[in-house]
Amino acid sequence: MQPATAVIIGAGQRGQGYAFYAMVEPKKFQVVGVAEPIQLLRDNMKEEYKIKDKNVFDSWEKVAALEERIADIAIICTQDRMHKEPAIKLAEKGYHILLEKPMAVTYEDCSEIVDAIKKNGVLFGVCHVLRYYPQYRKIQELIQEGAIGEVCNIQHTEPVGFWHFAHSYVRGNWRKESESSCSLLAKCCHDLDLMTYWMGIDNPCTKISSFGSLMHFTKENKPEKATDNCLTCPLSNDCAFSAQKIYVDRAKGGSFGWPTSVVTKTRDMEDLMKQLETGPYGRCVYDCDNDVMSNQVVNMQFQNGATANVTMVGFTKRVCARTTVISGTKGEITCDFSTPVRVFDFLTQQTTEHNVGHGAPGKLGGHGGADFHLIDTFIKAILANDQGIILAGPDETLLSHRLVFAAEQARLENRVVDLD
Repeated sequence: MQPATAVIIGAGQRGQGYAFYAMVEPKKFQVVGVAEPIQLLRDNMKEEYKIKDKNVFDSWEKVAALEERIADIAIICTQDRMHKEPAIKLAEKGYHILLEKPMAVTYEDCSEIVDAIKKNGVLFGVCHVLRYYPQYRKIQELIQEGAIGEVCNIQHTEPVGFWHFAHSYVRGNWRKESESSCSLLAKCCHDLDLMTYWMGIDNPCTKISSFGSLMHFTKENKPEKATDNCLTCPLSNDCAFSAQKIYVDRAKGGSFGWPTSVVTKTRDMEDLMKQLETGPYGRCVYDCDNDVMSNQVVNMQFQNGATANVTMVGFTKRVCARTTVISGTKGEITCDFSTPVRVFDFLTQQTTEHNVGHGAPGKLGGHGGADFHLIDTFIKAILANDQGIILAGPDETLLSHRLVFAAEQARLENRVVDLD
């Protein structure tokens, strides 16, 4: 069997991660092309995967303009607002599509992508990595086995992490909705997708409401003596969100990985300081142009009467280590991300633990190893030419995105949205 081949569209952190699968399973997968506007990232991927010069591009448009495909798959890891066009154009060229979440930033654009996928008969997956997280797959298995009877309620919390929120949603690429998307879509579209996964496709959400706010990271909360840049701020030692702590201290400790790798593409302290002095990541968190929610709750009711709540909060010690409680008619499932999945049986009043491995190699260790399981499953689907192997097809992915857009509509209009 010949390995599946891919062109990476966007060679940032996510693109580099999925490309690394070629190092893990070279007989199944090869990276044969890259399209990336930043030359350093483009050159690094070219060298690492021995990509031919003719398959190295500075834009996805140049890949789409070729008369023939250069690979089986296009792995699209561009910014949120840059998903729709390459997904549609490359699907029209016959590329199977693996698309970074969110699918797009409007329901209409998501629908157009789904239409293009169906029209051109290509395989499709969105990087809703949480579906592939071993603990969450075990939860799905337990629900389907009837371990807790009928699901009545789900309480699910996404703790973003205080420094992660400051990095990505105050200073970073997802700070401003007009340039990216709302924080619920960017951060939690795959959390709401979990609700459809666990409740079941035949038990859709019928009503949704949401409340949220932007707290603390505002100009009104800027300390009197604070400067506009952390490197010159006399209060830096007393600020938990200081760029000195988030980036410089990490680099001094030898860590140039994420999030420092977003600030500088090199492992050079001088370049890091220069980027912090002149770029967005050195800015005072109280003096940015951010406007996305720092905390938000989403309340859902499903067709069978079950309910669910998804909470996203930026002010946490834990970083993306989600907590979940699922209440059923016969028992309760609890999961604290990396700990065992626990099932409490109401009849026996006994707790059963299910230990599930979640490690993964190198750059595919993100999301508790779910990054590995996602790309591994997708490549299996490509090699078998079977969309059914992918845990969520285009229609189901569109449905879960619809929940996010409906939740935002509910928040903005201060009402309950009836999805029927």
